[in-house]
Amino acid sequence: MITNYQITIEYLGHNFVGWQKQKNGTSVQEVIEKALYKTLKFKVKIIGSGRTDSGVNAFQQSANFYIKKKITDNYSILQSLNFYLKKYNISILNIKKRSQKFHARFSAKKRVYEYVILNRLAKPVIDKNRSWHVKKKLDLKKMKKAIKYFFGTHDFTTFRSSSCSAKSPIRTIDFVNIKREKEKIIINFKSQSFLQKQVRSMVGCLKYVGENKWKPEKIKKIILSKKRSECAPPAPPSGLFLKKVFY
Repeated sequence: MITNYQITIEYLGHNFVGWQKQKNGTSVQEVIEKALYKTLKFKVKIIGSGRTDSGVNAFQQSANFYIKKKITDNYSILQSLNFYLKKYNISILNIKKRSQKFHARFSAKKRVYEYVILNRLAKPVIDKNRSWHVKKKLDLKKMKKAIKYFFGTHDFTTFRSSSCSAKSPIRTIDFVNIKREKEKIIINFKSQSFLQKQVRSMVGCLKYVGENKWKPEKIKKIILSKKRSECAPPAPPSGLFLKKVFY
C-alpha cells in the first residue's frame, strides 16, 4: 500500500543552489532526500510546493512524498531526519499523512512570501543572509502607496525573469502589506502562485519608490508597459522568505 506524506520545512537558502536538485551544487531537495534515505532505508523523491531560487529562505516550505509503508511514529521520524540535517540550515517541522490526491505544488491554494529589508546604516550581523541591507532611509509612506498597484489581477511580464517557464504572465495578488518594525521594513504578498523572481522584482521597484527615485504612480505605468527593461533591479534573494503555503 502506497502512503502519501506531507512535510513542512524551514531553511536558510544562502548555502544552497535553490530548492530543486541541480548538477552545479547542493540543493535543499537533495539534502532532504538523502536524510529520508538514511531514515527510511530506501530512496524517496519529494515534491516541493515551489522552486525557491538560490539564497531564498523558507519559514514553512511544503513538500510531499509517496512510500510503500506506513509511518507509525512521527516523533521518531522527525528526530531522525533532523539528526541527519543538523549540519545544514534545514529543519523538518512536521510530518503528516495526506490523501493520495494531495500534491504539494498543485494542491496549494495560496502562497505567502515575505520580504525583509534591514533599513539602517550599520551592517547586519544577526540578520546577515536573512535580509536586504539598505542604508538610505526609505520613505515608507510612499512605498505604501506604491504597493497598492500590485494588488489584483495583472499581466506581470515586467517583473518576470527571462528564464521563467510559466505559460502565462497573468497572476492575481490577493493581499499586499508593508510595515516598519523598528529597523526592518517587512513586505508581504499573497497569491496562488508567482512568476520566477516576481516578488524580488516588485520589491526592487518598491525600493526605488522609497528612495524617491520613482513616484508611487510609476508602478502602474511599468505594470502596463509589460517590458522587463522597465523594472528596477530585483532585490537580492537573502531577504526573501516563503512564509506559508495554504491548502
